[in-house]
Amino acid sequence: MTKSRADRLSRLPANLAPRGLSREEAATYIGISPGKFDKMVDDGLMPKPKPIGGRRVWDLRKLDSYFDALPDTDGDRDSLGDIWDRAAV
Repeated sequence: MTKSRADRLSRLPANLAPRGLSREEAATYIGISPGKFDKMVDDGLMPKPKPIGGRRVWDLRKLDSYFDALPDTDGDRDSLGDIWDRAAV
């Protein structure tokens, strides 16, 4: 008897995300459609999957790393110092 992914994941602590994600889960994790995710993988903007058995699995940590490397919108700044500098003007 095989258990569904939801059954397996329900055994994880609530604050622990699975390390390996399916294509659909990886796309949802970064907030885009699976089709757009496929294009970003093809373009090298998202990581390639790891083959595990007959499955393709995306590493959550690599997704974070690739997502962090994506450019921000022009004019956006991430540092708190920049936010405080703009507020002082």
